[in-house]
Amino acid sequence: MFRGLLIDKQDGPQTAAVQDLSEASLPEGDVTVRVAWSTLNYKDALAITGRSPVVRRFPMVPGIDFAGVVERSADPAWQPGDAVLLNGWGVGETRWGGLAERARVPGRWLIPLPAAFDARQAMGIGTAGYTAALCVLALERHGLAPGQGPVLVTGAAGGVGSVAVALLARRGHEVVALTGRPQEEDFLRGLGASQVIARAELDRPGRPLEKERWAGAVDVVGGQVLASVCAAMRYGGTVAACGLAGGMSWPATVAPFILRGVTLAGIDSVMAPIEARQQAWARLSSDLDPALLERLLREIALDEAVALAPELLDGRVRGRLVVRV
Repeated sequence: MFRGLLIDKQDGPQTAAVQDLSEASLPEGDVTVRVAWSTLNYKDALAITGRSPVVRRFPMVPGIDFAGVVERSADPAWQPGDAVLLNGWGVGETRWGGLAERARVPGRWLIPLPAAFDARQAMGIGTAGYTAALCVLALERHGLAPGQGPVLVTGAAGGVGSVAVALLARRGHEVVALTGRPQEEDFLRGLGASQVIARAELDRPGRPLEKERWAGAVDVVGGQVLASVCAAMRYGGTVAACGLAGGMSWPATVAPFILRGVTLAGIDSVMAPIEARQQAWARLSSDLDPALLERLLREIALDEAVALAPELLDGRVRGRLVVRV
């Protein structure tokens, strides 16, 4: 038996509670991991609260991330005692995830724990930080370099945004942080933002083309904010879009793309190939200062996850929630 957070829905309202689970209930897979740390991500909060149909089957253990030690392995790539981590691949949605003391997955989904981080730090980064790194790498592939102009990060006080601010600033970019929480200005400047602007500035309808402002952008909000960001991109600029906190609709026009050569790069962290994951974690290892990472983290117990999920969805959580499993 082991403890885990279980979501269930049996002919009535959805429930979510930490309880004792049987190892026989774990899904099929060739590697069993003793989970040490996980995270509470936006998607996990949606699953726990039931505000969005994230969970595809019940009962479900949420948790799209975990880090721990291999206990048993039928995959020759992994041996008992190996330190590993996992991001995405549908865990916490279609198969049991990381908010439990045990997880069982296909070995090909795991990557070694980077030497630069311990398990707690790696989960402090989690899918949010790994997604931020994918965004930064995408901007660079499309030609963004320091000195070309301001780079905007939306939702900057959240998990993805805060890591993106830190990574971009470390590379020498002029980072502009957009947030709906003006009280976080000191926090964002401490991560490297040179300017902090209010979300309301872009969360409103505008013209198809606005004054050219941004050389690049990382957008985690979507909706009207993404449309406004695209309309104000400089010629040849790139937007890395990875979130929909502001909604799935996109009230934009094609004008920025056909008149300014703007690129909209979609970032998927769930099914990204292993090579992309390794590149992202290599960038995090080289550019994310562990001391700076501590400013982003709030450590919580597994039993606190259910109560904190609504706070995360309502934008009342700064940085990253790392779960001591």
